[in-house]
Amino acid sequence: MTCMPQITVLLPVYNCELYVQTAVQSILNQTYTDFEFLIIDDASTDATVALIKKLEDSRIQLIEKPINSGYTNSLNYGLQMAKGKYIARMDGDDISFPERFSKQIAYLETHPDVVVCGTTYKIIGNDKLIALPENHEAIKLGLLWGNCISHPSVMIRKKILDEYSIQYNTSKEPAEDYDMWVRLLSVGKLHNLQEVLLEYRLYGNQVSRKRAEDQKKNDVLAKFKMLQYLNIEWDSLEYEFLERNFRKTDLINFKDLKIFKQIQNKLAVANSSGFFESKSFSLYLADLESDVLRKCFLKETRYTPLMYLEYLFAKYRWKVKLTVKQEIKLAVKSLVLWKTLRVKS
Repeated sequence: MTCMPQITVLLPVYNCELYVQTAVQSILNQTYTDFEFLIIDDASTDATVALIKKLEDSRIQLIEKPINSGYTNSLNYGLQMAKGKYIARMDGDDISFPERFSKQIAYLETHPDVVVCGTTYKIIGNDKLIALPENHEAIKLGLLWGNCISHPSVMIRKKILDEYSIQYNTSKEPAEDYDMWVRLLSVGKLHNLQEVLLEYRLYGNQVSRKRAEDQKKNDVLAKFKMLQYLNIEWDSLEYEFLERNFRKTDLINFKDLKIFKQIQNKLAVANSSGFFESKSFSLYLADLESDVLRKCFLKETRYTPLMYLEYLFAKYRWKVKLTVKQEIKLAVKSLVLWKTLRVKS
């Protein structure tokens, strides 16, 4: 390893004794070997540190934090210490394929405008591949729907982080990566290699209820940050509607459709700046409309003929419509099921 390695591998760990040796070994087995390996332990209370110390390799630098201060804090500490040209992220319960670094380095070296290079991945114990958008324009649109870059798979150009003083926002955990990708859009391109180079581990109780709620809140904030690139001013009703829609779990009702059409028109006009590719953004607006209509008319638990009349009004007043199949489904539920429920009651 050279004094100034090409890659700094950044691996924060906390109480992951079951998987950490496998995760670390998958990095040590990389075919590309010019890296330093920063492992930052967040005051683990299990055997994590002892297991790491059994793995003898000169590239490993184990930092033991005396006090637990959080995952994002460990990430930022690692960024400050990193000497590499690139930052390769890794988590303590995942597995990197041997060719991962060599393929990411090859792409980044030939695409200097790309600041983040992720990869597609698969779930450990499941053969299903997780499809992610590939190029920058597709990723930008994907980020409007949610996080579409796998954090433990990425390699980041460190010069950009240093030049623009970018680090992880601790207040955005556990969606700190989503927030960072949105901010990096302003300084370079994002890319996902379409080859599976990481195995991601899912297991029960991975995210607590509180952290799940925090993640949902920060996901919403990241989506609003995406829309800031279009320089739109939202009134209170528009903002409240978007917030509910971004949360995904909240119901949309008939009265919301007028507000949605205002939002849809604002988005279309604002994108005349060309931030999003025009044709793809039009498809996004159409998909957004379909999603809103589905939530409004097809996710109710009790249907009435009035609901179908409201749909017909929206269809002709605001030029929105469900698919033919969805229209038939709504008509049946609104008329037939309503009669059935009346008879039972």
